[in-house]
Amino acid sequence: MIWLTGDLHHTSLNTGNQLHCNKTEICVAQDYLGLLEAANVNVTFFISGRSFAEEWKDLKPICDHPLVEFGGHNYDCFQPELVHRVWKKLVGSYNGPKWVQKNDAMKTIRTIQKRTNKTVKLWRNHMYMHGPNTENVLSGCGIDLCTDGVEKQCCGPKSHEAGIFNFPINVIPDHEHLYHAERTPEWVENWVRRYNWSDDFGSDSYYIDEWADLVIEQLEENERLGLISNMIIHPITMYLCDKFNAFRRILDYLSTKETIHMEPQLYKLAA
Repeated sequence: MIWLTGDLHHTSLNTGNQLHCNKTEICVAQDYLGLLEAANVNVTFFISGRSFAEEWKDLKPICDHPLVEFGGHNYDCFQPELVHRVWKKLVGSYNGPKWVQKNDAMKTIRTIQKRTNKTVKLWRNHMYMHGPNTENVLSGCGIDLCTDGVEKQCCGPKSHEAGIFNFPINVIPDHEHLYHAERTPEWVENWVRRYNWSDDFGSDSYYIDEWADLVIEQLEENERLGLISNMIIHPITMYLCDKFNAFRRILDYLSTKETIHMEPQLYKLAA
């Protein structure tokens, strides 16, 4: 089984990807969804609360699509950044203290519910930011599963004593391992050196075709081992890399496999 996920952000966030793109991130996601529809592949989008507030007209057809399930992804995506740096120094969590995290989660959940009449049960923090209070806060807000972080050997959702499942990504992520937008080889080299950055797949970035090869190889290996693959692919990243060309090759593979929505799986895990 393969869980294809992606994160969607409001245009006013002004990410590096968004500044390099000639379309809004939500409009790119509409194009991406058209490819999924042709391949009959399911997807889970983690969507910022402000996207529902500011771009609902463009977001609604995505949320209404039968191939799409959606979860929360913070309201402002940890803006302003300076405030969260201060929280990191003061309380040891970039996410902020419990009350800050709860206010953010509930604002997102309520905004989504107002727009869609649905209560989200899935969550991913922006930039995979996972603090010491994350499980307790999200569980208290009615979230059943959080998919933060990258763990190459992760076998599937793991229960936490707070009453929530954690399921880190176990296939090489796209954004932080791809050359695209401002992420030139020189930019990446400086960034990795400055922050001593690495995740469970290392610190290397790749051009899109080589990265797509790695993704398919890892999906095949997880299938051989009988594991659920948790993969993240941002629509805007695929668009900026090569207008979805390599992603179409990944889709050819995904279309022959079982792609899942996670929420129904949680009921089986909890049974």
